[in-house]
Parts: sequence; structure tokens; C-alpha cells
Amino acid sequence: MQIPRHEFPTRNALRILETRTKDFWDDVQDLRDEPSCFSNVLADAIGLFCRQCVVDPEADKVETWEACVAAMQVGSALFESARATTDAIECRIGHEMRTIRAGALPRAHAGNWLSAFWLACICREKKRMTELCQFPAAQLRQADGVFDEYIYHWVEALQAYWLKRPEFGDKLVAAVDGTDPGALRHAPRDGVLQIMYPPMNLLTQLTRGDQNKFNTELAKTLEWHKYYWTHDEDRERDTEGLVALGPLGVCCLAVQAGFTITVESEYLPKHLLEGAWLNEFPHITPARHPGI
Repeated sequence: MQIPRHEFPTRNALRILETRTKDFWDDVQDLRDEPSCFSNVLADAIGLFCRQCVVDPEADKVETWEACVAAMQVGSALFESARATTDAIECRIGHEMRTIRAGALPRAHAGNWLSAFWLACICREKKRMTELCQFPAAQLRQADGVFDEYIYHWVEALQAYWLKRPEFGDKLVAAVDGTDPGALRHAPRDGVLQIMYPPMNLLTQLTRGDQNKFNTELAKTLEWHKYYWTHDEDRERDTEGLVALGPLGVCCLAVQAGFTITVESEYLPKHLLEGAWLNEFPHITPARHPGI
């Protein structure tokens, strides 16, 4: 089954990509002294990755893989900075080791955690996934931002799934229940029901081992994703909608579990889904600053 991606302007795409890439690396330099920039840099990294997929929808170019890896590295560095016990950390972003100031806890919120985790799943970085899952959910509540309760249960469900903790089922049920419109206090209902809930449903099918149901629900998930990101002109022009990050992350978990994904879509770049770039850069796992 094929779910085509919605139309996105491609005029001057390469020129815009070149400019955004330069701006992103300039912003990465700012992390040396300003951990408060992390949320913006992570958002820019994801936007750059998604924009790269405009010109490379199957992610078969090394530039797309590098953009995905860089976004993952920024996400991981954010949470490294948040839990550091020294003044600085050293981590790799791109092909360089960088010194980054510690103290990003205000930016280490649940939304950024999900983005960082999905990126680690897509890159098959198991060590990073484990480290993210060991980040205390209680500390996410100390960060900036106001979130509904379901998102914390969802983080805890993913942490329990990956670390094989017994509370996984209860946390997943609590997360799903928390997406009920009547339980929401802050997040817009359409975003929760069409973007946040579907990966929970996919993880449910994965844990049940139901490959056919997984693919059926995946097709629905991408249709909802497409509907959400074409609801109005502003959303249509937002690069975030070009890749279904959460569903892609769960699909990568499913592929690792032996599932065959029968749904094809530019929302799920083929070579990222299949893990074709795995081990292309054997050095992408970061070195650590002593004492961290």
C-alpha cells in the first residue's frame, strides 16, 4: 500500500537547504556557551533533516543520513547536558567533537525527549536509546513547558518497553487513556489524536506481535498525519510534517523485531526505515567528558 506525501514547494529547495544548513551549524557553535539554545537547535536540526527529505524522499543520499544523524546527536547532547555533573560535556555533532556547556535541564522536556528518542530509534543507536530511557521522567517535569499528563506516561511507557520493565503495560494504557479529549487541558485535540496517539497504537500492535494489524494501523496513521499537516496553509508549509517522525521511530523498532512493513510512503523514507545506512559512520556514538 502506498500513502503519498502531501505536496510541498520545491522551488529553490537546494538554495534554501544550503542557507539553512549554514545557519544550523552556526547555531551549533552557540551551544558551547548557551545551553538555553538547545530547543531551537534541535528544532532546526529536525527541520533541516525534513527539508533534506524534500529533495531526497527515499533518503538514499549521504547528505540526508548526515542530517538525520546530526539531529540525533543534538537530541542526545541536550539530555547529556541536562544530566551532566560537570561544567561541560564533550560530544560529537556532525564529524567533530564539540565542547558544550552543561545546564540544559530547562530544555529537557518531554516533547524534546520524544524527538530525541525517535531519532535514536531511526539511527538504530541502541546505546543512546538506553541512555535516554534512563533519564528520570521526574526531571522532565522540572523542564520548561506545560504538557498534559499523558505525555509523561507515554515517555515512561517507551522507557519501560525498551528497558523491559514490568510497568510497561500500565504506562501504555495510562498514556492512551490520557489522550481522551476529555482529559486534555493544554494540547490541541487534533494534534493529540492525529499525531500523538497513533504511535501508541502502533506500539500496542508491535507488542502483540500482530504484523498484519500493525500495517493496517500504520496506513491509517499516515493518513491521519497527512490530514493533520494539510489542515491549513501554515501546516502545509511546515517542514515538520514531511517526515512522520514518531511513526517512523516505531516502525524502526518493528523492523528490528522482525516485522515486514508493507506500507510505502515518503513520510517513512525508505532507506531510513530499512536501516540501509546502519554503520555508515562507525564513530557516531559520542565520547564522554570525564566524570559524566
